[in-house]
Amino acid sequence: MHPATIGSPGLWIGFIGFVIVMLALDLGVFHRKSHVVGFREALGWSAVWIALALVFNAGVWWQFGAQPGIEFLTGYLIEKSLSIDNIFVFVVIFSTLGIPALYQHRVLFWGILSALVLRAVMIFAGAAMLERFHWLIYVFGAFLILTGVKLFRQRGQEQNLEDSAALRWARKVVPSTERFDGERFFTHENGKRVATPLFLALLLVEFTDVVFAIDSIPAIFAITRDPFIVFTSNIFAILGLRSLFFVLADMVKRFAYLKVGLAAVLVFVGAKMSLVDVYKVPPLASLVVIAMLLGGSIWFSLAKSRGKAVATA
Repeated sequence: MHPATIGSPGLWIGFIGFVIVMLALDLGVFHRKSHVVGFREALGWSAVWIALALVFNAGVWWQFGAQPGIEFLTGYLIEKSLSIDNIFVFVVIFSTLGIPALYQHRVLFWGILSALVLRAVMIFAGAAMLERFHWLIYVFGAFLILTGVKLFRQRGQEQNLEDSAALRWARKVVPSTERFDGERFFTHENGKRVATPLFLALLLVEFTDVVFAIDSIPAIFAITRDPFIVFTSNIFAILGLRSLFFVLADMVKRFAYLKVGLAAVLVFVGAKMSLVDVYKVPPLASLVVIAMLLGGSIWFSLAKSRGKAVATA
């Protein structure tokens, strides 16, 4: 028995082809040479990715009806919001390893490229497991609730990457140097091939995505079990993550209450998943609740930062 899906073979091939073309244009045309991505450029690309996602959403809605359209939009909103939490970590990674702004896009491009493959594997595995073992839905639901509670308890804590097990492991396993060699991930030092800080940053970016995928993929399965909707909403959010990073990198400290909002979303979708056999929350209601939680946390965050700015003026 296979999970019900709106994704025909033609749609899968067409969407994957679209992703490949956009990635080729990104690296081969628009970012062929390393350069510092400015705020206006990043904002423009963010608008492009969001517009493409909304156009795709409109196509799903028109072709397959309101429910798949709402499910895609809700899944996209969840993944997009959780990806902002990724940005907090990316800022810490680049700051700790001293990655110049000139090379940050290159690290994020290759990190997110591998994330696309990883997400595909995790989504198909998750869909197959939920179809075969229904009781896993309660495990995923409880996991999301616990993750939300943990995220709430960790709000406001500063992240210290130097003490992280991931960085210590990377430095121990991979021979590396603190010297940069342009945009290269590897260089030669004392006759040996060693990794530059760019490669260590790439490893940490990929590790971070694995950690966040463990949260975000079950969260979207709480909204829909259709692997095509889960996959496309995930991929559209990830494709826009690089440009969103350069838009928000200097502003992340202004989102003081974002983790509270994200924690509330995870608890909500975890509870929704756990109670699926008792009461099914309508897709539109889920979209409204999640939008209010996230919108409220962002509004309160910006209001707080404006209040501080006025107080110090």
